[in-house]
Amino acid sequence: MAVKSLTPYPFAPKDTVDKFPAPLLYIGWEDHKLFCSPVCVPMPPTTTFGDLVRGTLPGIYSAHPDFARIDWAQTEWFLSGQPFTPDMDKTLAEHGIGHKSAIRFRTPGLTGLNGSCF
Repeated sequence: MAVKSLTPYPFAPKDTVDKFPAPLLYIGWEDHKLFCSPVCVPMPPTTTFGDLVRGTLPGIYSAHPDFARIDWAQTEWFLSGQPFTPDMDKTLAEHGIGHKSAIRFRTPGLTGLNGSCF
């Protein structure tokens, strides 16, 4: 988050990429409040988007009954607040996804437990 200070506010950030095993990536599933906030995971920049979807997301979200019903071809993706269409064969770095980027995804037709988020 950017800081606008009225006076000098020098400080060294404590969460720079060199302090983690891999760049941090925030991931949030829209309309699924079983998960109260985006999760934050270290993701190597060489990870393909397809590996993120097939390998990482199930470990995070598969406890939700809707997860098995996701139609990934219809999923809407957002990168740092802007809609984007990922290429499953490209790496996170090739998508411009870096340290502390935020990815959100929306799954049309799936709106939380028993449609609780409509």
